Amino acid sequence: MTQPKDATGATRTAQAALAAALPPEDGADMARARRGFIDTAPNARVETARGGVAWDLATFAFQADDEVCPDTVNPSLWRQAQLNLNHGLFQVTEGIYQVRGFDLSNITFVEGDEGFIVIDPLTSSEPAAAALALMRKHRGDKPVSAVIYTHSHVDHYGGIKGVLSDADIAAGARIVAPEGFLAEAVSENVLAGNAMSRRATYMYGALLPRGPRGHVDSGLGKAVSSGQVSLIAPTESISKTGTRLTLDGVEIVFQVTPGTEAPAEMNFFFPRHRALCMAENCTCQLHNLYTPRGAQVRDAKAWSFYIDEAIDLFAKDSDVLFASHHWPRWGQEDQVAFLETQSDLYKFIHDQTLRMANHGLTPLEIAERMALPPSLAAEWHTRGYYGTLSHNTKAVYQRYLGWFDGNPANLHKHPPVEAGQRYVDLAGGGEALLAKARAAFEAGDYRWVAELANHLVFAEPDNMEARDLQADALEQMGYQAESAPWRDFYLTGAQELRHVRPAPTAPRQGAAGQLRTLPADQLLDSLSVRLNGETIGRAEPAMTLTFTDVAESFRLKVRNGVLHHRAVRSTADAIPLTRGTLVDLVTGERTLEAARADGLVSGDTAALEALLGVLDRFDFWFEIVLP
Repeated sequence: MTQPKDATGATRTAQAALAAALPPEDGADMARARRGFIDTAPNARVETARGGVAWDLATFAFQADDEVCPDTVNPSLWRQAQLNLNHGLFQVTEGIYQVRGFDLSNITFVEGDEGFIVIDPLTSSEPAAAALALMRKHRGDKPVSAVIYTHSHVDHYGGIKGVLSDADIAAGARIVAPEGFLAEAVSENVLAGNAMSRRATYMYGALLPRGPRGHVDSGLGKAVSSGQVSLIAPTESISKTGTRLTLDGVEIVFQVTPGTEAPAEMNFFFPRHRALCMAENCTCQLHNLYTPRGAQVRDAKAWSFYIDEAIDLFAKDSDVLFASHHWPRWGQEDQVAFLETQSDLYKFIHDQTLRMANHGLTPLEIAERMALPPSLAAEWHTRGYYGTLSHNTKAVYQRYLGWFDGNPANLHKHPPVEAGQRYVDLAGGGEALLAKARAAFEAGDYRWVAELANHLVFAEPDNMEARDLQADALEQMGYQAESAPWRDFYLTGAQELRHVRPAPTAPRQGAAGQLRTLPADQLLDSLSVRLNGETIGRAEPAMTLTFTDVAESFRLKVRNGVLHHRAVRSTADAIPLTRGTLVDLVTGERTLEAARADGLVSGDTAALEALLGVLDRFDFWFEIVLP
């Protein structure tokens, strides 16, 4: 098995040049990251009920404070990785606590009159339960009286069943979220869930070993936990800025911020505590306007506006600012400076991208020219540990002008395999192209090597010389990357190029688990993207389904290769089944014949059988760096 390689001379030179250009280190961020520390678990280790490991920071021990940055890690990313290694229970201010370093995100606890208000219960249940146990150890064995989801990303709701029991729910625990939360959570994690989940293995380095030549950090935090993901629908939605709620005796003032870091997101202020929660709208880095795992492009202009609005609404009354990632800021002066700089960061990228676009520059040209002004570049929290200037400028361009750069030569380009074959022929064959790529590698021009070798890989996917050379180039680009997702994308690509993955015996279907949590209407909506328009032809199966677990009925009909559904009253010819049974049938976990034999489906199921026959099953392990 090919092992990761050393940093080349060109990479070592690039690392040294970057280190010399970084802002001066004053130790302020490390002091903030450690302020208020109370206690933690050894290595924040969390096991699952079956003896597996949902979270363990021991794998990041190579980043200890006294360890020097290796040549294979960007020195700026190394600094962020060491900051993110701080973990445990921290006091933010009187009555507000955070557990940090138990997942990619933070979980926050606010002490109410009777129990704890939980803000953002992490990605999975086991780390969330461990964080709650740590809080109870030091602040009393109190119930969870309410949960607040700041926004619709899974690392901010997936662990809810680790903090809310069935008894808590029965007792009336309130769950508050921004308006549109459930629809956006479904859209992002289900409709495009298979593709997004596969790409997320690249973005978060899920397949990489942890170490100086593998995954070192995710920018937002160390990594994503691997416990049980869950979702409980909100009981209350916030639709208007200025809305005030009292949860367990604690007054909260909300600010809705749609279209910012998530389509459904909100900030909020605690008047009694003089504390401002900025959700994920202000973190200690440049965030994504477009996330490489895939998602809707975010609105940089709106993002900047809502940060400015938060300053106007809350800053004069706030003594501490905290967020769903990273560490807080204390004192009005520090908070306002931080918020203003973050606001200007997103507005600068927005305005300068459109300025250059209006001069006729293309997305690639703008990304190559974009640079922050000295005042913004002087701050650590504007650096691209997660988002980058390069792909964020392309996101702004896409939001306004779409994927097409206006050059007609790019309007109908050949797809990768066909283009690769033509480029190889143009170069005079595979060996000639490889010779040019090897020379570029020796010159340290890794971006060009990756592009050249990629054409040969897509033309000749079994050409291991081409794959190995492209992997070598991607690896060096990963070592140099300041952005953790870029590093993980490059290194995961290198790994998959070097190692042939055995063909799976059956497709593994990404995001299939979340289908089971969907309301009936949204479950049926998710089926429409599985309908194979190439095979359905002129067939138009139609049926009525009655979901016996929720007492809802829907009429389904295929027309012009499109699956339609609408709510109806149950009819005599309706097919009764549960939502779970339908998910089993769609994903292939149960056959229709077996479901009928087990009494899970009855009636005339011919139309259902016809529909199931034209629904695709997505394979999680689709290729990315290979055709």
